[in-house]
Amino acid sequence: MTAQNPRIPSGRFRELGPVNWVLAKLGARTVNAPEMHLFTTLGQRRFLFWAWAVYGARLLRGRLPQVDTELVILRVAHLRKSEYELQHHRWIGRRRGLDDRTQELIFAWPESAHDTTLTERQRVLLSATDEFVLHRSISDAVWQQLSQHLDRKQIIEFCLLAGQYDALAATMSALEIPLDHPGDHK
Repeated sequence: MTAQNPRIPSGRFRELGPVNWVLAKLGARTVNAPEMHLFTTLGQRRFLFWAWAVYGARLLRGRLPQVDTELVILRVAHLRKSEYELQHHRWIGRRRGLDDRTQELIFAWPESAHDTTLTERQRVLLSATDEFVLHRSISDAVWQQLSQHLDRKQIIEFCLLAGQYDALAATMSALEIPLDHPGDHK
């Protein structure tokens, strides 16, 4: 998803309103980009954008450890070929403890299943993410494994997180939202 001509042009102050315009500017500063295209696009649906932003922020700071959250997001982004999500979350993942080697194993999953760099918990999260995204469910066998690592509330959050980033990848693809850092693929 590296569209140069998005289907919906980026909103400016008039389309975004003052609050969303400020949020878009802060988002761009946070990702060190001239513009955060996701915010300048979705921000055009003013109140819906606020609800989505609060929900997304809550998922990023939920009951799952942040390293698990980033592992799930990176796997979803890889499965959905969402370069936008990958650009942002490869960097965030590094800050949360997923070094380049571990990220490559996440992207190589399930071929990397036997690499000892990945913990048992990470392997289970990757299996569950694959099943959730690719099959829209989780098999009993993987559910049992997931239940050994996550409590009930964390499993609910896992499903909401994987679903949120799957839907976000689809939305960005359908709208052809341009990358904030075109030409930077790592």
